[in-house]
Amino acid sequence: MTFIDQTIVSIAAPDIVRELGLSASGMQWVINAYLLALAAFFAVGGRLADLYGPRRIVVIGTLVFVVSSVMCGCVPKGDAAQGWLIGFRAVQGAGAALLFPAALAVVVAVFPAERRGRALALFFGLSGALTAVGPLLGGWLTAAWTWRAVFWVNVPVAVVALVLTAMAHIADRKRTGTLDIVGAALMAVGMGLSVLGFQQAYSWGWDSPATWLCVAGGLAILAVFVRYERGVRHPLIDLRVFRDRGFTIDAVVLFCAMLAFVPLFFFASVYAQVSLSASPNQAALFLLYVFAGFAIASQWGGRILDHRGARPALKAGAVLGCVGFALWAGKLTDLSMHDQWPYAALAGAGIGFILAPASTDAVNRAIGPSYGEVTGVTQTVRNYAASVGMAVFGTVLTHVTRSNVTSTLESRGLSAEQARDTAHHLSSSITGSGDASPPSGTGAAADRTRDVVSAVRMDFAEANQWVFYGMAVALGIAFLFALWHPGGTAADAAGLSSAEAQDQHVPTTAD
Repeated sequence: MTFIDQTIVSIAAPDIVRELGLSASGMQWVINAYLLALAAFFAVGGRLADLYGPRRIVVIGTLVFVVSSVMCGCVPKGDAAQGWLIGFRAVQGAGAALLFPAALAVVVAVFPAERRGRALALFFGLSGALTAVGPLLGGWLTAAWTWRAVFWVNVPVAVVALVLTAMAHIADRKRTGTLDIVGAALMAVGMGLSVLGFQQAYSWGWDSPATWLCVAGGLAILAVFVRYERGVRHPLIDLRVFRDRGFTIDAVVLFCAMLAFVPLFFFASVYAQVSLSASPNQAALFLLYVFAGFAIASQWGGRILDHRGARPALKAGAVLGCVGFALWAGKLTDLSMHDQWPYAALAGAGIGFILAPASTDAVNRAIGPSYGEVTGVTQTVRNYAASVGMAVFGTVLTHVTRSNVTSTLESRGLSAEQARDTAHHLSSSITGSGDASPPSGTGAAADRTRDVVSAVRMDFAEANQWVFYGMAVALGIAFLFALWHPGGTAADAAGLSSAEAQDQHVPTTAD
């Protein structure tokens, strides 16, 4: 549930916007509220699982998640719709932040050391794959029933999860300590404020003091959080793990990769429905190319990690991803779904080479048995990066779309004022679905806008090129950092000899 919901809503975005009348920024906040809450409260969820027992927190997290899912699906039409949906998506993300680390703690607790590596590898492999499955499931539910079903589908899954949790008779193993409330508040405010600045940059303007006050203020609060955590007896996040250069590089490369990975599903699905006039199902199949490359490369990346360490996999993934996104960006303006599949698969393969090896290598570098603490760090990094990516690329997309559409309308005879007003309206509701929802109304502006729908689709495709080139740059930066990775195999990372590694079986992605 927690990983599918990172991407399942993306495919339904045009239908949600059309029915509820959300703005482009509002729809991006629907995606981002979940990611941001998940990032901000993930470490809190892990700490609560330690203090009160993982079984109890799994149950509480599941209940919070499923109730908020139902409320998201029941959003009423009208002025309250946007606030309602964003608010309950944030609550849903908080539920996921309780659920996921507690579930991971269960895996670590119930498996002995010699079987834990295989269990964790399966756990991470399934969760990563389900992120890519989200759009496929979302497309089918939206086309077969209603976009509200992308939220309601969590109900039967949650019922099964609660039944299985009861049947498993999981022991609640509690640890002593306290919850770092101050640290949790600092991290939540810092992340939220910085993402708010990036997200609202289009509305406020990049030259607005409010934009930079939010961005700089949020980053400053995160710096205060880091300083504060160093002096706390029971910190929310044990920052000592960053003393390991390999772990730090893993985290940075994951951050760069996640700037592109989760946002990709939103921007590619909306591009398919706006510029290619695809149905939700067709858009989901379009994203299947990404998943195919991701799935295959994940297996190869795991084998590379086992035999040669994380560095070769991270370098290969960053290069493939950078090249794939750059070539894909160049093909967006062809407006042909068929011609783009090799580049979509190549971009997915680049991400696949990175995610599993970097995540597993980070776990292998855990301080003693602290798998949960290390995973808390990596998952926080991943989800915060996805939030920042959604905010930054969303702002770029809306700004460039507005500029392109304004130029197009002026070239077709509209006055500068009419062109700006119409372009603002279109760019604010750009997550509409192309020909399925043509411009309405009367007057010169509406008539001429209908005449240039095909040109507007091209304008949107050109705006998406900026986004995809930005994703290529993110993977290029990941490559530069991957060069600094110390390397080593899973056994080396865990500080074990070959024989000891076989006995203890440290986590490997090949498992």
